[in-house]
Amino acid sequence: MPALARRAMLMTAMFEKVLVCNRGEIARRVIRTCKRLGIETVAIYSEADAEAPHVKDADEAVLVGPAAAKDSYLNVEAILAAIKSTRADAVHPGYGFLSEKSGFARAVAEAGVVFVGPPPEVLDAFGDKMKARHVALSAGTSPVPGTDEPIAIDTAKGIAHAKEVAAKVGYPVVVKAVGGGGGIGMQIVQDEAGIERALKSCSDRGKASFADARVYLERYVAQPRHIEVQVFCDTHGQAFTLGERECSVQRRHQKIIEESPSAAPFFQGEAGEKRRQDLFDAALRVVKKVGYVGAGTCEFIADERGTLFFLEVNARLQVEHPVTEMVTGLDLVELQLRVAWGAKLPDLSTLVRKGHAIEARVYAEDPSKGFIPKPGPIDELSWAWGAGEVQSKTLRVESGVSAGSKITPFYDPMIAKVVSWGETRQQAIAELDRALAGTIIAPATTNLSFVRKVLASEEFVTSRYDTKFAEVLAKRA
Repeated sequence: MPALARRAMLMTAMFEKVLVCNRGEIARRVIRTCKRLGIETVAIYSEADAEAPHVKDADEAVLVGPAAAKDSYLNVEAILAAIKSTRADAVHPGYGFLSEKSGFARAVAEAGVVFVGPPPEVLDAFGDKMKARHVALSAGTSPVPGTDEPIAIDTAKGIAHAKEVAAKVGYPVVVKAVGGGGGIGMQIVQDEAGIERALKSCSDRGKASFADARVYLERYVAQPRHIEVQVFCDTHGQAFTLGERECSVQRRHQKIIEESPSAAPFFQGEAGEKRRQDLFDAALRVVKKVGYVGAGTCEFIADERGTLFFLEVNARLQVEHPVTEMVTGLDLVELQLRVAWGAKLPDLSTLVRKGHAIEARVYAEDPSKGFIPKPGPIDELSWAWGAGEVQSKTLRVESGVSAGSKITPFYDPMIAKVVSWGETRQQAIAELDRALAGTIIAPATTNLSFVRKVLASEEFVTSRYDTKFAEVLAKRA
């Protein structure tokens, strides 16, 4: 961001107290920026998180319920009571939990408090995969070919239509729960014989997991790359992209390593730059269609030829936002707060992205056993470069735990995000590997060694892999 524009934003008024409606590393991340801006912070916590670092970081902290997320971090009544009792004038939802729940955003607004995120009607527009698909189609951005309405699985006509669409787009196809995520309620179908059974299975899973039995199908992309575009919009009609991130190193449809820019072969050369610009234009068409406000991510999937299809919009800050910050020099949380206050974004259309950044998620899990979570104590935690959250221009760690913490079975088992930056991708890989090599986390079982194995692999170094790569690599001797 140009210095004058940044100074102008800093001179505007700002919130006095922000309640951070989350936990772990993202809560600490938001609190850190608030402190820098002179904003008081309120943490919420469950009984299991009473001694968590994010609680100690904040100026105030409020207990919102027992360990289970449904009784604490998803307890809207308790959170609204915390907002009222602390007299917070804004709520930052982080990611996950209530961050994309339009009902919560409306309740916050009705309480006279600012929700630091897109308005409820925008959250409604991207509330499930089918709604997002309709927005993309109306904006002239192509989703993966498939059904444009939920399939009526309880009628012969509905099943016949599903088979007709599947035959048209070509097998294999994938059946998806409309409200699904993280691979839940999703099944690959190789031929017509498996269609009806998959539709019923995914519908049942969607109903059980998301209280939504609707399903649809689309062409299965056999060797996909997962590419996403960071967007930012304000209340003054401005919309910008801040570059793309590659998130194709995944397990169980969840990301492990993210980087910016993507080094995929189809983004190389003059033709690659045009494809990248077309991708940015497609993302902007989607968010402009619904009057988007704040930070968001348009997710796309690329096939083996580099054809990019729209998937969905994550109407919030992403876990992997630090890689964008490392290559742009921006503080995305600060921009979120400024936009929520009503400030106009500076002109980001000429923003220059510098170098290459890679983020590795360090989890308490066992890659050799299907990446199963491994809750337990963390008695020793030592980063290669010493203590602290932001170390240097080339290395950054964001963690929700400290020595003496415990990874519980109640929440995601992520320990930290380690982010590296280099003038080149090769330098960023080397810097990240050096940092991970010197990291000590004991006695917890972690994916540290596996992440280093990914970084050293020929597939990753040459950027010739797809979203199945990590699970295949984990099975190698």
